[in-house]
Amino acid sequence: MRATVGIAVWLLMAGTASAQTTGTLDFGKPADAQAMFRKIQCSTKDNVPVVYHWSGRVWSRVQGEPDRHLWNVEGMNIRQCVSVTDPKRGPGVRMVSKELMFYLDPRTNAVVDRWENPWTGKTNRVFHVQNDPVNQPPSFLTGRDGKPYALPVRVDNGLVFWNIEVPLFYKNPLAGDFQDYAGNHYHAMEIFNFVADEKRLRDRRTTQAGAAVSWVRLSTWMPFMEMGSRPGGLVFNATGTTVQDIDSLPKVLVDQIDRNFPDYRNPPPGDDARPNATTWTEFRKFIEAERAAKAGAAEPAAAAAAGK
Repeated sequence: MRATVGIAVWLLMAGTASAQTTGTLDFGKPADAQAMFRKIQCSTKDNVPVVYHWSGRVWSRVQGEPDRHLWNVEGMNIRQCVSVTDPKRGPGVRMVSKELMFYLDPRTNAVVDRWENPWTGKTNRVFHVQNDPVNQPPSFLTGRDGKPYALPVRVDNGLVFWNIEVPLFYKNPLAGDFQDYAGNHYHAMEIFNFVADEKRLRDRRTTQAGAAVSWVRLSTWMPFMEMGSRPGGLVFNATGTTVQDIDSLPKVLVDQIDRNFPDYRNPPPGDDARPNATTWTEFRKFIEAERAAKAGAAEPAAAAAAGK
């Protein structure tokens, strides 16, 4: 009799646990919405690397002339999420990441390191995207405005759509102290559209949604193009999804990571406190380092010449 009661209690407890783990997440509950955010962006488990891949094209846009297909692109982002807490806003999540993107010849899909600029006639060195880190500020169950966390998604025919527009307007890191008077601010918009299967996203047993993403960027010219104040800009258009790991990326990315960017096999640490990197901040570092190296090389030569 006691054995029968014990079995019944075990079955009841197992049934309760199963209901808790096999139920569906509710878009209207902040904790569930936060879990679904993690499934789309990273993982519900802390410190689990997740890799996004995207592929697309870059076009010029200059008023009065046809758009030009300048390059293809292949990119990746490796990220992880960690749990955080705030005494007033409750549990939260922080995502840390780093990213690479390479400009490819539109005909051969080979990585382009030298580019013939059709507007200036110059041969430009191509500076590929190498941003470490690209971290997000933490989000909590209660927002800064005191409202509960919500995921602004749309559900349609078994799919979940999440549209994000990021308008950018700030002082260009490559310009001087008088930008407010002379202009030359960085002006762009990043557009992300995530799509995920509703059942997989809401299933409490899954840790990732296997989401797909489209990415569009409307921006000024890339700094390596040396276009100065010429009118016009660029349109980036790419699509992608999560992949199993770094070695599941296209060969062109794996080869570049293995040869030149081995640190991109792992995401930044969860407590990473560095400022975010952009193409503009990293290009400035590159140019400043190059100038410093040239100045250092010139000093001995000048000293030798003076000695003569």
